[in-house]
Amino acid sequence: MEGTRPGGAAPAGGAGSGSASGSFPSLFPPGLHGIYGECRRLYPEQPNPLQVTAILKYWLGGPDPLDYVSMYRNIGNPALNVPEHWHYVSFGLSDLYGDNRVHEFTGTDGPSGFGFELTFRLKRETGESAPPTWPAELMQGLARYVFQSENTFCSGDHVSWHSPLDNSESRIQHMLLTEDPQMQPVQTPFGVVTFLQIVGVCTEELHAAQQWNGQGILELLRTVPVAGGPWLITDMRRGETIFEIDPHLQERVDKGIETDGSNLSGVSAKCAWDDLSRPPEDDEDSRSICIGTQPRRLSGKDTEQIRETLRRGLEINSKPVLPPINAQRQNGLNHDRAPYSSLFAMVGGDQKHLGAHQVRVAADGSRKDSLESESSAAIIPHELIRTRQLESVHLKFNQESGALIPLCLRGRLLHGRHFTYKSITGDTAITFVSTGVEGAFATEEHPYAAHGPWLQILLTEEFVERMLEDLEDLNSPEEFKLPKEYSWPEKKLKVSILPDAVFDNPLH
Repeated sequence: MEGTRPGGAAPAGGAGSGSASGSFPSLFPPGLHGIYGECRRLYPEQPNPLQVTAILKYWLGGPDPLDYVSMYRNIGNPALNVPEHWHYVSFGLSDLYGDNRVHEFTGTDGPSGFGFELTFRLKRETGESAPPTWPAELMQGLARYVFQSENTFCSGDHVSWHSPLDNSESRIQHMLLTEDPQMQPVQTPFGVVTFLQIVGVCTEELHAAQQWNGQGILELLRTVPVAGGPWLITDMRRGETIFEIDPHLQERVDKGIETDGSNLSGVSAKCAWDDLSRPPEDDEDSRSICIGTQPRRLSGKDTEQIRETLRRGLEINSKPVLPPINAQRQNGLNHDRAPYSSLFAMVGGDQKHLGAHQVRVAADGSRKDSLESESSAAIIPHELIRTRQLESVHLKFNQESGALIPLCLRGRLLHGRHFTYKSITGDTAITFVSTGVEGAFATEEHPYAAHGPWLQILLTEEFVERMLEDLEDLNSPEEFKLPKEYSWPEKKLKVSILPDAVFDNPLH
């Protein structure tokens, strides 16, 4: 539970906090001091902002990781056509205390805690005298995901939320993340803190970010004052997308997709795969995963070897490289008011390694197993399990995941890249690779190969073009009934689009 009170930095509102530079008591936590100092730089006239605070702190067993969310009134910038708005700043994703009560202290040179705090800019409505508190709940939900999964965010990330951010009838139902336009990185005694701003977007804008990239859509939003403007201020009453406001912007997105492809390298989704080339009772490999059964367990020693291999990654070279599946801990969100979504997303496919910060989040209320969990078979490296070449495979996706297959093929594989589906209900992973990707264990001679629960599928450009034609109706998923099946017998490949219940209930 949270409470709202004035004096957001109640510790800072006491003696010694009267100047903009801040002369803080020695008992004031240094990490909190650093962030509050940056806030005071921007808002010297608001030393005691309204603040939402976690009544029972996270480090005392409370459910909310953010100790505080401060709320400031920003007058905007009329010269830049920036309207007056409320500015929200979180306290708690970074290390506020330096005593290991929340974050492990690792030194002053690296990131403090997770290395960032969240901000949000909400357009102030006429006559509104106090900031709404729902953005603080939204920020707590994102913070819960970060703490539970240990996956951080970075600029350009998108968040599939699938519900109005304020639980109204608004079209603003998803989020992009970018650098806050005013707040500068802060060096604290516990490391560096940067500030990532949440930007509310419509579904069509989210899809454009997925098909192309988040940074490109953010730049378009900056050019449309009513859709965010230069400071990317969220207006929950915005009723039109940027493409409805200015149809020419769609042409820029289409050209970007054609030229650049998509930088979305994967999603955590509802998916599964079956090896149709061997009977399910084949136990030849005692550490292989037979999809549809409970995963076999690895010893603690094996798990540590897996983790170390995942940390090392692959050597950097000049070609698109297939990195190991990221050591994500997909615990999801514990956000009571948020609806369920089956998609998390990752970017950075053109980088040589997928870092933990490259995982996006959806409003999911359940805990998930992870690739790095101790009870997981994980993505098993060569020294622990042999690669199995498969003759025939059956891929299974729910409707939301299946709708991204054309993006995978057109935006990724035709640009010489890779795309991964990671199951949110288990350790299964499916990676599509093109012939230009190095580091894959699937080859043109053996296009279907598996390491335990991780399946790789290599598709030639010719086959990708054919699949795009055959899967064209996936672009309009509302027009077909489930289940839906696609098959390429000569390739020994089958794809099924199934109801969510198949994945939600393993006994279904």
